[in-house]
Amino acid sequence: MREAFYAGTVPPKAGGLLEEAMSAYADTSRAEALLRQARHEAPEALPVYFSLYKFYFYKGRLADAEEAARSALETAARQGGFPDIYETLTPETTDWTRHDTPQHFYLFSLKALAFIRLRQGDVECCERILDKLRELDSADTVGGSVIGSLAAGL
Repeated sequence: MREAFYAGTVPPKAGGLLEEAMSAYADTSRAEALLRQARHEAPEALPVYFSLYKFYFYKGRLADAEEAARSALETAARQGGFPDIYETLTPETTDWTRHDTPQHFYLFSLKALAFIRLRQGDVECCERILDKLRELDSADTVGGSVIGSLAAGL
């Protein structure tokens, strides 16, 4: 295993695919194929999901970014041993304060989902997600307040 990008480790083959996808970013089809291959190679590696939703977001493919973020939430919840439905989560569900854990990645991906929903024009859904994020991450360790400020400006 090796460190890659954000959210932990990935197997060497998947890490190489992520690096290659980053280098091929301008070639959208090739980069996407490499990211999908990385997901196939390492379906439990959280950095792969991070790379996917960031890629799709920056390419303006918001529906794909949302699907990748929701898959990231499901995977992180499974790894963290808590439900994947954010509306049901509470501060007592798990230890949300530990960094470099599936829980922290879950919070970060929840922030990403809020931003994606905001960019899709769904301010109401974005606000619901941010309300939950404020409840779970009262110290704002993942920067949900930044998305909140953007939403307030609309």
